[in-house]
Amino acid sequence: MNRPLPPELHPDTLAVRAGTERTQFREHGEAMYLTSSFVFDSAAQAAACFSGEEEGYVYARFSNPTVTAMQNRLAALEGGEACIATASGMSAILSLAMATMQAGDHVVASNGLFGATQQLFGGILSKFGIATSFVPATELDAWRAAITPRTRLFFTETPSNPLTEVIDIAGVAAIARAAGVIFAVDNCFCTPALQRPLELGADVVVHSATKYLDGQGRVLGGAVVGSKAITDEVFKFLRTAGPTLSPFNAWVILKGLETLRIRMEAQSASALELARWLEAQPGVARVYYPGLESHPQHALAMRQQKSGGAIVSFDVKGGREAAWKVVDATRLISITANLGDTKSTITHPATTTHGRISAEARATAGIGDGLLRIAVGLEDVDDLKADLARGLAG
Repeated sequence: MNRPLPPELHPDTLAVRAGTERTQFREHGEAMYLTSSFVFDSAAQAAACFSGEEEGYVYARFSNPTVTAMQNRLAALEGGEACIATASGMSAILSLAMATMQAGDHVVASNGLFGATQQLFGGILSKFGIATSFVPATELDAWRAAITPRTRLFFTETPSNPLTEVIDIAGVAAIARAAGVIFAVDNCFCTPALQRPLELGADVVVHSATKYLDGQGRVLGGAVVGSKAITDEVFKFLRTAGPTLSPFNAWVILKGLETLRIRMEAQSASALELARWLEAQPGVARVYYPGLESHPQHALAMRQQKSGGAIVSFDVKGGREAAWKVVDATRLISITANLGDTKSTITHPATTTHGRISAEARATAGIGDGLLRIAVGLEDVDDLKADLARGLAG
């Protein structure tokens, strides 16, 4: 019934087969276990499971069979030893930080991070005695120079949100390894379909599974993937603090992983075409997309990614007023800050995703008032061009 999978399977096969555990009912699809607790045969068995002497599910805050299936599948796709799923992408980052650091420790992070991630490291964690130094993501010497005796974690996202900066994962990994520092990469924009940071030397990968792993904008979720030495510590935090992924959300993400590569390839191809079209528009000052030859890290992106991804950002001439005009003129593209959906979305980062960080921090990250970010979906790209042309005209 649960035949072991052959070794060395390709990613497309793992995406639909890894993590599946059939019950006595011999179901073909993955089961959804909507239960908050689990029953034992005896007091002795309950004691053994709670103590860890016997393997088994105890309470859904700790683990659940549906969540386990999703964890195992994502770990297989990323090439990680283990995975811990969490309630959201931000709870994944928080869980990693709380599991690996304590008061007095220090983080080195890239300065182009998602706004909430910047707030977490620069604001919330600092209240608990964890300091963060933000460095230019693409400058290897800056990472090296920022290390202190208390540095415990390097954190970056690549490509970055929203300017799609591409970080040399292998280069930063070498610096972290020499210093004995854990190196974590947020792989939200590429997913394992386009990039596998662990193969390039990263110790940990984090995900907002809300985005491309689900792929249809239905549920929240997050994940931490890496060695068991790290994920075991993350599990200890999750088991106590409870930023737990629900079984329903886990099942939705599990099914989303089955079509991940197909979606990412299609959306990335449309994103490249749209980016090239935007570069030719007179109302556009600059386009940020790793698949374009004009991108400053294009060569690096093509070495460590399979394509440029599905996120395109661009500066509109005329600042915020002109950028808002483009947004408001859309009739097809959804005006929302989420990304990774089959439906294309558009947002103005300076007043949405990065609106709660300081103007100085936005300026340092290069996020101007004319910047727009599009997450390209599965619509016909000509329809997307027409939707944007309406606001860019004149």
